[in-house]
Amino acid sequence: MVLPKPPLTGACLCGSVQVTVTTPPLLTFACHCRDCQKFTASAYSLTTMVASDGFSYTGDLIKGGLGSEERTHYFCKSCLNFVFSQVAGADHRINLRTSLLSDAASFEPFIELMTDEKMPWARVPAVHSYARHPESLEELQMLMDEYSKL
Repeated sequence: MVLPKPPLTGACLCGSVQVTVTTPPLLTFACHCRDCQKFTASAYSLTTMVASDGFSYTGDLIKGGLGSEERTHYFCKSCLNFVFSQVAGADHRINLRTSLLSDAASFEPFIELMTDEKMPWARVPAVHSYARHPESLEELQMLMDEYSKL
């Protein structure tokens, strides 16, 4: 897997929200949970995790979706395209929707999550699979370290 070098750019469906990533992605993943299936009208969602301090956007966002105390989802105010999520307690990371990136096809999922809710016919080329999530922050860090060596 050869990843594009930053800066990475992208936009929502209507182009009103532009995103820029100036640091290498931390991790890529596919989430197979039922919430993501419903959210994206697909078998899974694709995420590129990036450092908050290497992420910027222009345009108007709104909060929406099935938010909780643990996560907040941001959408383009104009076209309602899902742009990114913020996880509580992980302010140093942003979960950017991979499909917004101009080079989205280059970011295949390194891990897949929530495979216990996976559609039986869905296949992704992930190196690591989890029935739910990595069990600890240390395990997540090991995955990010491994991904950074690609």
